Amino acid sequence: MPTSSPLPGRPGFVRPAPEDRPRFTRRAVRVLLVDLDDRVLLIEDSDLGLDPVVHWWSTPGGGVDPGETDARAAVRELFEETGLRVTPRQLDGPLVTRIVVHGFSDKVVRQTEVFFRVRVPAFDVDVSGHTEEERLTVADIRWWDLDALEATGDSVWPADLRTLLALADAPDRWAEGPVAAAEVEESTVPD
Repeated sequence: MPTSSPLPGRPGFVRPAPEDRPRFTRRAVRVLLVDLDDRVLLIEDSDLGLDPVVHWWSTPGGGVDPGETDARAAVRELFEETGLRVTPRQLDGPLVTRIVVHGFSDKVVRQTEVFFRVRVPAFDVDVSGHTEEERLTVADIRWWDLDALEATGDSVWPADLRTLLALADAPDRWAEGPVAAAEVEESTVPD
């Protein structure tokens, strides 16, 4: 019989049994934010419903609002998550589209993601636009050089980030439209 349990670190929330997690679908954008030294900005997120809490690094991005284009969503998400203001014309891409399943302790999200790249000088991130949920779950934000990224034992989503960064430098591969990638699962609690 399915059971529920309180979520550590989130008083009042109850973690559903894995088979009872609500399921959602959505369209999302992800942004490969690269500085002039070829470092990539990643956000350390966490699943507070697990004990111990599970952490992973991911690119900025999030859901596409109704009526919003992917490019506009990428611009909005960058501003909300980092404080960086860019225009759709500054985006490279769309580079890649994929379907990803994110199974977390409290829900399962199946999303179609579109990746863009923006190259900018390094800047200090402003988190004042973070949602209440992001204020609870975001543990760190930092610029990663590729050698440190390769050497880390931390989880990084997308797992093929280095391949996506190389693809961004090959516009002939995505100039006619985004490359379709295989469906993947990136989960703290698999689907």
